Amino acid sequence: MRTRMTVLLTAGVVLIGCGSGTAADSDTTTATDAADAPATSRSEPGPPRDDAAASSRAIEAPAVSTVARGLDVPWGVAFLPNGDALVAERGGRVRRIAKDGNRLSTVGRLPGVEEQGEGGLLGLAVSPRYARDRWIYAYMTTSRDNRIVRFKLNAPRTLRTVVSGLESGAIHNGGRIAFGPDGKLYAGVGDVGDGDLAQDRGSQSGKILRMNPNGSVPKDNPIRGSRVWSLGHRNVQGLTWDERDRLWAAEFGQNTYDEINLIRKGRNYGWPDVEGKGTGGGKYVSPKVVWSTSEASPSGVTFLNGALWVAALGGERLWRVPLNGTRTGKPQALYVGDYGRIRTTVAAPDGSLWITTSNRDGRGDPADDDDRILRVDVKG
Repeated sequence: MRTRMTVLLTAGVVLIGCGSGTAADSDTTTATDAADAPATSRSEPGPPRDDAAASSRAIEAPAVSTVARGLDVPWGVAFLPNGDALVAERGGRVRRIAKDGNRLSTVGRLPGVEEQGEGGLLGLAVSPRYARDRWIYAYMTTSRDNRIVRFKLNAPRTLRTVVSGLESGAIHNGGRIAFGPDGKLYAGVGDVGDGDLAQDRGSQSGKILRMNPNGSVPKDNPIRGSRVWSLGHRNVQGLTWDERDRLWAAEFGQNTYDEINLIRKGRNYGWPDVEGKGTGGGKYVSPKVVWSTSEASPSGVTFLNGALWVAALGGERLWRVPLNGTRTGKPQALYVGDYGRIRTTVAAPDGSLWITTSNRDGRGDPADDDDRILRVDVKG
């Protein structure tokens, strides 16, 4: 059993480098010595940029409190307009937490969920028109596929399918869904262990998808008739937008580098041809941040207070990555080892950050009160 420690604060060792892509894609922050990078498709580190460094000042570790405990592998978290939170447990159950945090109740169990490997009930999203349509969206694994469904809280067992036929597997099911500022629904879909699918424009695997709320294809998507918004991804489990409505994604690497990417319409992010930095002669977009896989395994990511807050499973920490426009500052590691595997980050209506632990997912070392939802006071 893990011994929980008092809050620790560490900072990663970083270098600001210049890639070989376009100017907009050229700045990459890494917590790994550039000398250890593979020789192919790599770039030499350049001098630190003053503006990026100015945005990278460390903060004191914010206070943490427990919102809920005793959960069964919480995955997706989404807030209702009244401030209550919905939580997806990977086994298929949807829980509800009252906005005052004093009551945890069960909404229901979604039918057809198969908790197999890394699959199960994963991401949740609340319709931006919830006051009118009352829809809750979920990404789930069934015995046949991964799919996106929607349901209403008064009838959680009555599902309507939005998208079906997404490939499923024991690993790399993706699963994060979120509504963007444009009102469209975005989904991170993994490569299900077959990297070649990420470069296959006819497949929805290894992609970030963009769709209308009913699952249909928006007319302004980059590939006509396709939900594919970006490609060349291994396993995206984090999606967020900054104050200028730019989309950022957290992505699991294989054995060497995990990534934070700035997502642009129709662009290719290189998997499986490139892991970590490298543009393949300009064909691929280089990540904005890379970590070693032992430092991160990033699942959730949320933009809040001028920074990206990244949940690290394997790294057992919360990463804070300051943003200065499209440039990333020095990543800062918080709560290293204190709470075990961290799966999800989400901004709460009161301005705080909620994070979920994932110590009962078969890969962690659970404490007696795991799994938990924790509130991080980042307002100060």
